[in-house]
Amino acid sequence: MKVIIIEDEKPSARRLQRMLSHLNIETETMLHSVEESIQWFQNNEHPDLIFLDIQLSDGLSFEIFETINIKSAVIFTTAFDEYALQAFKLNSIDYLLKPIDEDDLAKAVKKYQERTPKKQAVTLDFNDIKKLLVNPIDREYKKRFSVKVGQHLKLINIDDIECFYSENKGTYLYTNEGRNYLLDTTLEQLEDELEPHTFFRINRKFFVNINAIKDMVSYTNSRLQIKLKTYNDDEVIVARERVKDFKAWLE
Repeated sequence: MKVIIIEDEKPSARRLQRMLSHLNIETETMLHSVEESIQWFQNNEHPDLIFLDIQLSDGLSFEIFETINIKSAVIFTTAFDEYALQAFKLNSIDYLLKPIDEDDLAKAVKKYQERTPKKQAVTLDFNDIKKLLVNPIDREYKKRFSVKVGQHLKLINIDDIECFYSENKGTYLYTNEGRNYLLDTTLEQLEDELEPHTFFRINRKFFVNINAIKDMVSYTNSRLQIKLKTYNDDEVIVARERVKDFKAWLE
């Protein structure tokens, strides 16, 4: 079972981690803010269960769910009960008030385990099964995007796009003609729409087209800097945790 803790008070996070270890549950990571959590979810496989404080240092943790589509189960941990109704509208298992009692924690974990089917018994709906059966080569990915230019719509072929990137809460495509266009989508949605042999998400901000890569240079902290044929508005950096997958993708 993959478990993470999101808690801005580090002593409370460590205490909860110790309590979970007494239940033979290892914590994969501990996050401490809304911003840090969003970045982590964008670059990592989502866990089975999240222990989530509601009031974090930079806002309410509900903001994470507004940005990321999180399907993990959640056990809320908070010193206040005023957010209980809002919490249970999400995929909430329980709502523990601080200071957390070990018996209450054990009951919450047991409740999660009883509600969660064994991995062998996981069932898929028809669309999930269909996705597993479809050969990736035969799967249909987007071949073009429509963008708005003034009062007109313009079609841009996928082969003419060097990269996709996010900036100021907007998502843009950049063409090999040196033009960028605003899209009505998110990078998360693009992950299911782009042909994976051609486009790779190098960090939380960028997808790059393999055919647009001009050069690759070693960068600080074991990262890579990508030079594209036309795009040079910002540094294009492969996140450290993505470097290994990126190199495998290149081959």
